[in-house]
This record gives sequence, C-alpha cells and structure tokens, in this order.
Amino acid sequence: MGRIKTVLVKRVTKQLVKDHLEELSEDYTQNKEVLKKYVDIKSPKIRNVIAGYTARLVKQSKSGKEKRSINKEDLSKFY
Repeated sequence: MGRIKTVLVKRVTKQLVKDHLEELSEDYTQNKEVLKKYVDIKSPKIRNVIAGYTARLVKQSKSGKEKRSINKEDLSKFY
C-alpha cells in the first residue's frame, strides 16, 4: 500500500495537469522543473511529492486506464 496524498497535493497536481499537460511527462525531474516555472512552492518535500504524483497522473492518462468505479446495487428489494 502506498502513502495517502493530502488534499493540497491532489488539488495542485490536478490543476497543473489540467492546465499544462503538454509540458508534463512521466519523468520526475522534468516535472520538477515545470513546477518551478508555474507554482511557487517553498517546501522542497511538497514540491517533490507533487512532481512524483504528476508523473503518476500523466502516466495513467497516457495509458488510458479508467479509474475503478463501484457499481451501485438496487437495495430496495431487501428493505
């Protein structure tokens, strides 16, 4: 199991991927450089986490994998 990302990391990363997908890649170090250009983050640790999560999201978007979804059942027949 992996680490859980905070809301700040997820929000910033998703906005960055949405706005600058063409500049981002699956490469962690290249994503760090793009982050420095567009986002002002003082903490190196947070910047590294965002760069890694960005690489993961870009890789997922290129592979075309869909997110897992939960099928909802009609439970009215049981009540």
